Amino acid sequence: MIFGRILALAAADPVRTMTQALALTKAELAELAARHAPQVADRVAALPDGDGSGEDAIEEADLRAFLAEHGARGAEEERWLAAILARRSLEPNHLWQDMGFHDRGELNLLFRRHFPALVAMNAGDMKWKKFFYRQLCEREGLMLCKSPNCEVCDDVEVCFGEEAGDPLSTLSRLARGG
Repeated sequence: MIFGRILALAAADPVRTMTQALALTKAELAELAARHAPQVADRVAALPDGDGSGEDAIEEADLRAFLAEHGARGAEEERWLAAILARRSLEPNHLWQDMGFHDRGELNLLFRRHFPALVAMNAGDMKWKKFFYRQLCEREGLMLCKSPNCEVCDDVEVCFGEEAGDPLSTLSRLARGG
């Protein structure tokens, strides 16, 4: 179900192809659809041959590697999710919205299933994009935050506050009755 929502949102992108929206090749998308979302297999098959995954943003490869390192089983699905999450993290909305989910709870479920080590690392339930970039900065020895710890930071709500909003995908909005 999670892959169906992700693919449906990418298929509805008016600007980019599914491969560019999800950072996967056509062959990877075809395999993903065959295994988990056969309802979009025809959309994937209709993509032009040689349709690449698009150019990575500066930090995208590092984020993809970080996510892949923390996959639960080393399964191909986790490698795909690492690429998708890294690409979708570049979008301006909450990550759960940019993944096509109903709410943050669905995103947390994805992380518990496929990246449980990250859930343990994010014990304070920091917003996922903030958490990713904080981890990447710490790996590089950079101090992103203006306070030594979150408990004394003036911006704690920015990193840990509620993630309210409406789902971006039509399917999610309809399922919520909106």
